[in-house]
Amino acid sequence: MIKFEWDEPKAAANLKKHQVSFEEAKSIFFDEFGVQFFDEDHSFEEERFLMLGMSSAAKLLIVCHCEQEHGAVIRIISARKATKRESAFYRGGHK
Repeated sequence: MIKFEWDEPKAAANLKKHQVSFEEAKSIFFDEFGVQFFDEDHSFEEERFLMLGMSSAAKLLIVCHCEQEHGAVIRIISARKATKRESAFYRGGHK
């Protein structure tokens, strides 16, 4: 079972800025068509990943996160709606 964690002030700021709650963001990790990428540009102090997937509210989101304890814990850093380019990638079957 995956455990999710995040910083509450960061979650509140993310909701205000992007209108996406971290509660909703965690649902994309259960999207069978979701795809994860290594985020090389932001992996200085820790390895960061981007997950692109459909939320439980039927919104296509991209979530920046770190994995801890060999993937058993996911720490959400930020979440936003996918861009047109990201949406096209997702809907195009990840080609």
